[in-house]
Amino acid sequence: MADLVYPPVVVAIKLFWKYLGLRFDFQGVHHIPRKGGAILSINHVGYLDFALTGTAALPTGRYVRFMAKKEVFDNKLAGPLMRGMHHICVDRNSGSASFVAALRALRADEIVGIFPEGTISVSFEIKELKSGAVRLAMAAGVPVIPTIVWGSQRIWTKKVKRNLRREKIPIIVEFGEPLYFDKQSDVEASESLLRETMITMLHQVQQKYPDSHQGQRWAPLRLGGSAPAPLN
Repeated sequence: MADLVYPPVVVAIKLFWKYLGLRFDFQGVHHIPRKGGAILSINHVGYLDFALTGTAALPTGRYVRFMAKKEVFDNKLAGPLMRGMHHICVDRNSGSASFVAALRALRADEIVGIFPEGTISVSFEIKELKSGAVRLAMAAGVPVIPTIVWGSQRIWTKKVKRNLRREKIPIIVEFGEPLYFDKQSDVEASESLLRETMITMLHQVQQKYPDSHQGQRWAPLRLGGSAPAPLN
């Protein structure tokens, strides 16, 4: 598909990252296939996770088509950009339509980005996952690449005033080894495997994060932070 909107948006986003002075650490990019469909299953800690993940994937020469809630597409400014970048609208009142649209993109050899928790985790831990990523992988016959973002919650997240100061915040995005699920796989067991893999990756990313989590509002209780306790 023609990408007339995505390239200039990427330029604008890179300028925004430069303005913030972010310190990037992108790992495991080689796990993203250079051709063919694939799903990025991404944890969700902040509003900028999609843009940061898309930036981290750019060295592959591929654009990620993110699944995003309908409210974003309804926004007068964001909506035209989202449609122009061929992202996928998720209407919770009509889930089958978004599933079909994502399946069509995967079969057209696109990379689709999914936040299987469904919303930002205010505890910054991995919530229970919805089964969409696993079911799509089974239907399309594509790999699922567990993906972890850490640090974005320090810029802009739910229930916290956004911080757009130039503080040179470290941002880690790590792509894990692909997971494969076929049509005979058990959905519940596959979803559990995906979640456990993402939890393990999150803990590993947190261990190598350069800034201390102790006493920080952007850090989970498990690491000595003061974020709300997990709801599940």
